[in-house]
Amino acid sequence: MNETMTRCFYIPIGRRKLLRSLALASAGFMTRGAFAEALTLTATPWQTEGPFYPDRLPLDQDNDLVQITNHVTPAVGVITHIAGRVVDRSGAPLTRALIELWQADNNGCYLHSRGADTGERDPDFQGYGRFETASDGGYRFRTIKPALYPGRTRHYHFAITLPGSKRFTTQLYFAGEPRNTDDGVLDGIRDPAQRASVIRTFAPAADSIGLGVNWDIVMSLVPADQEQGDEHEHEPPPRGGGPGGPGGPGGPGGPPPRQR
Repeated sequence: MNETMTRCFYIPIGRRKLLRSLALASAGFMTRGAFAEALTLTATPWQTEGPFYPDRLPLDQDNDLVQITNHVTPAVGVITHIAGRVVDRSGAPLTRALIELWQADNNGCYLHSRGADTGERDPDFQGYGRFETASDGGYRFRTIKPALYPGRTRHYHFAITLPGSKRFTTQLYFAGEPRNTDDGVLDGIRDPAQRASVIRTFAPAADSIGLGVNWDIVMSLVPADQEQGDEHEHEPPPRGGGPGGPGGPGGPGGPPPRQR
């Protein structure tokens, strides 16, 4: 009976046809592999937190840094809208990602006890905001164009924390900014594609006042025990303390002075 069944289901195939079938199957796997590789996005590079993450968070921590709750006067400066998605390297959205944004105000001052050495801080600028992504991975902030600070080009600080993951920090820059060419922090990104991924053109906003930019943050999601020198995934330095303290200028884990 077994011999009969074998004969019924046996389909003769020539050697040439067999080789052709195998070649087509291999081509299909290679095409799918190449397609998957083409969908691999450039990971957003890790960058230093800097010494001026707020040492005292404001009461108002929403994603609108221009207008503080109960303040009549808005912040001074060019209004800027930053929006995008938090995704993995395949482009899949990452939900419940906590995004934090902090920056210098129109006077080059940070929301920090030592962050106003270039002038007087704008009391109507929130200085810090946060947003948690939903199922589409999207985020949005309304803020201002940060002022230049001695030793640095124009930039925003971002931190992204995924559920169960370490806090990841990076920075966002303006395309065409003259000081981009000699900024020590930006110059620390050696990979050209990663460097380009954090430099964006801010154009006049189509449906609102000010400038606008769309910037997707691409997380590589490398497990903590597999980091070993990966430029993208590093444990962030301790948050800023006093001068020379952890995370402060010249302190362990912190950037050199004025790298803000």
